[in-house]
Amino acid sequence: MRQLVEHAMRDGALGIASALEYAPAYYADTEELIALCKAAAPYQGKYITHMRSEGIRLLEGIDEVIRISREAGISAEIYHFKAAGKDNWNKMGAAIAKVQAARDQGLAITADMYCYTAGAAALTACIPPWAMEGGEIAMRRRLRDPDQRHRILDDIRNKTDWPNFYRNAGSPDKVLLISFKQDTLKPLQGKTLAQIAQTRGKDPLETLLDLLIEDESSIGTAYFITAEENIRKLVGLPWISFGSDEAAQAPEGVFLRSMPHPRAYGNFARVLGKYVREEKLLSLEAAIRKMTHLPASNLGLDHRGLLKEGYFADIVLFDPKTIADKATYEKPHQYAVGVKHVFVNGVQVLKDGTHTGATPGRALWGPGRIGNKR
Repeated sequence: MRQLVEHAMRDGALGIASALEYAPAYYADTEELIALCKAAAPYQGKYITHMRSEGIRLLEGIDEVIRISREAGISAEIYHFKAAGKDNWNKMGAAIAKVQAARDQGLAITADMYCYTAGAAALTACIPPWAMEGGEIAMRRRLRDPDQRHRILDDIRNKTDWPNFYRNAGSPDKVLLISFKQDTLKPLQGKTLAQIAQTRGKDPLETLLDLLIEDESSIGTAYFITAEENIRKLVGLPWISFGSDEAAQAPEGVFLRSMPHPRAYGNFARVLGKYVREEKLLSLEAAIRKMTHLPASNLGLDHRGLLKEGYFADIVLFDPKTIADKATYEKPHQYAVGVKHVFVNGVQVLKDGTHTGATPGRALWGPGRIGNKR
């Protein structure tokens, strides 16, 4: 595994990423992660992690990130920094303090965030890790077995020793189903688990397991798990950048078959409109830095992230008085407003809000690539 990491880093990879709340990454232990990060570190790689816990063991999850960074000699980023679940919202101050203390000791620890109270993950994030072993086909086999199904239901209701997204949401009306695979289930997109269960006349958790069997997929889900108050605590911190945590979407064609999280269309405009212009929680300059230079420098992207002579001309022109997000959970396929022009590598790709048809993008390589060229 270390050799594979070294080869990948020489080929231009950016580092090691882990999503430790979910199977199968859940099964990796700290020592394994340290070993892999040690292989990436000589190539200026970064360790980027969805921590082992954002909820009941949030602080322990941060401790693990810090340990990996220190022992592997690697910079680290916590992605989607949050305190998940109402019972854990009061841990946000301590979580910020832990990261700041590590930074004060010289460790290169950063984080990123999106500015919505709902996160998004698969519905399988409600399933205990033991039941996910062997993949989704094996999981569905267990869901059909009466004894194993009973154990899964009991774990979801009562266990706290794993990242239980159903428990973090707090109730089935905080679990929004947004992406089904089967056409017969697509009418349920945009409904909460509580609404679907009521329509079916069944217990919400029984309904959750039934849906996973019926759709034969992991089912895209939005979980309302974070506090607006905590978002406000995070947006101004200089070591936190902004990210959408979504794929690129367009309100047309195949994209309309599913409902993405509204952050796919709105996160950056939301920062500029809501938290800069309306709430004045950070300056316009600080917000732009946290969208451009900070993430580009964290990842070691060559000559990007600044308006500077000799750099690639990646430029967005927007109106700070009108920029705003329009996407909602009910109608997520809506472009933000206020963006006028976009240039990629010096070529205009958006003119007066309309795509020009130009495609001047190019692959980005990590700083450790052998024979690295711009």
